[in-house]
Amino acid sequence: MGTGAITAYIDVAQLVLYLFWIFFAGLIYYLVRENHREGYPMESSNGRDNKITGWPIPAPKTFKLAHGGERSFPNDFVSPQKLMAEPSHRYIGAPLVPTGNPMLDGVGPGAWADREDVPDLDVDGVPKLIPLRTSSVYGVSSKDTDPRGLPVLGADGQSGGKVVDLWLDHSESIFRYLEVDIGTRTVLLPIPFARIGRHAVRVGAILGHQFADVPATKQRDVVTILEEEKISAYYGGGFLYAEPSRVEPLL
Repeated sequence: MGTGAITAYIDVAQLVLYLFWIFFAGLIYYLVRENHREGYPMESSNGRDNKITGWPIPAPKTFKLAHGGERSFPNDFVSPQKLMAEPSHRYIGAPLVPTGNPMLDGVGPGAWADREDVPDLDVDGVPKLIPLRTSSVYGVSSKDTDPRGLPVLGADGQSGGKVVDLWLDHSESIFRYLEVDIGTRTVLLPIPFARIGRHAVRVGAILGHQFADVPATKQRDVVTILEEEKISAYYGGGFLYAEPSRVEPLL
């Protein structure tokens, strides 16, 4: 027998190869099992009332949240969202077409996730996002344009309101939202959707009159994670649904 051989047919290298195969098979099983921790059972896309449970389904794992409470996955949580859309054709996998206000129906670029309806907190348990009016520490740099008081113009050039405040993420010292007074109430405008100029703030995602339908916050000086999802989804949906011409193909 050669060096390292246990018998005439098995040697150390062969055993190591077998052990690697066993380890790799176990790794694949573990990854597939953990992949089924969220999102299952799935609803079938063919319109039938059957569930796709997947295999293997892991045992529930409980996570302790930083600011109290626990969450277990997988769980039996059922989304309160109702599908406000229908397939454009009868074949399986056909695109979904919104049936109501496409920017509020939670479909396509306007989709939003069922996140917690609580504020995003910092390590001290304090909401990260605060209006600038509630802080005496932060302000707008003298080198930048202060957008407060500037009109907000939609993609059609029509006025949607006026900027009255900015919302700050004090954990990262960065502005996240503009607060816009639309006359009847104020709404939040995510900074990435705004182009701040010297004389106006321009928004290409939606039209001027569509600021009236931006999802509201329950509290004047607090925004929750779920509300942030819905607000961002509204502006994101505007890139496709703000006007009929945006839905049409480019060619």
